[in-house]
Amino acid sequence: MRNRNARLLTEVRIANTEKISQPISDRCFGGRRHRKRRRAFPGAKDGFRIAQISDVHFGPYMGKSGLERALQLAQSFQPDLLVLTGDFVSHSFGGSNGPRGARYAEPCADVLAAVKGVPVLAILGNHDHWNNAAIVEGALKDRGIQVLRNHSIPLQRGHSRIWIAGVDDALVRAADLGKALHDVPASETTLLLAHEPDFADYAARFPVDLQLSGHSHGGQVRLPGIGALVLPALAEKYPIGLNQVGSLQVYTNRGLGVINPPIRFYCPPEVTFVTLFPPQPV
Repeated sequence: MRNRNARLLTEVRIANTEKISQPISDRCFGGRRHRKRRRAFPGAKDGFRIAQISDVHFGPYMGKSGLERALQLAQSFQPDLLVLTGDFVSHSFGGSNGPRGARYAEPCADVLAAVKGVPVLAILGNHDHWNNAAIVEGALKDRGIQVLRNHSIPLQRGHSRIWIAGVDDALVRAADLGKALHDVPASETTLLLAHEPDFADYAARFPVDLQLSGHSHGGQVRLPGIGALVLPALAEKYPIGLNQVGSLQVYTNRGLGVINPPIRFYCPPEVTFVTLFPPQPV
């Protein structure tokens, strides 16, 4: 039984765009910090560092240069792990889902494959399924990127171990968290990758410590004092930032790319940095 009263310092540092009038692929990234006290994670004194990129939607509105800039930013954090939380592809305005859209996974994966010296783990999102999940997964795996579809793997750092669990997409009813956690000891620290953030309501019933999600794009268009005008299914409760669901923390990344209509307003793209620190002495 894990100690639910233990605490840690979790730092969530968000890197986002400063200029919302430029094309998505040409934006300049900046950063800001948030620090919160949360439950315990194992690790070295300098923390376990995770960079998250989500909702690339590589295609007509997100190309090589935009993704390369995001990866440069992610690697500047010197992470112990890079996670990619789904929706790698998209189709053009007025187009339809299908293999043509899924083929964008190949140039997308070419860019992602340039990351060296850090483990890269991915999950699929609803747009990957709607276009062709097999093509998207194949493009990633062919370039050495492991895709977690209802599966978990352990990562060792010194004497500490953290489990990374990934569920397949919940919106297309492919998620199986029980299967994903089958080999994970309930007493050990577990990070869950789940594309849809509202999956946290279900995940909170399981021994999971932190969920990283995307899917919402933050709404893409947000009005001051009002917020997002439209949010997708399974991203209406926890559409942006850090939230607490029982003992589970869930962080929702605003994503890099866009879906139609291809605009963002007061909702810049994001690369997320999370540092998990060991518990402080009581």
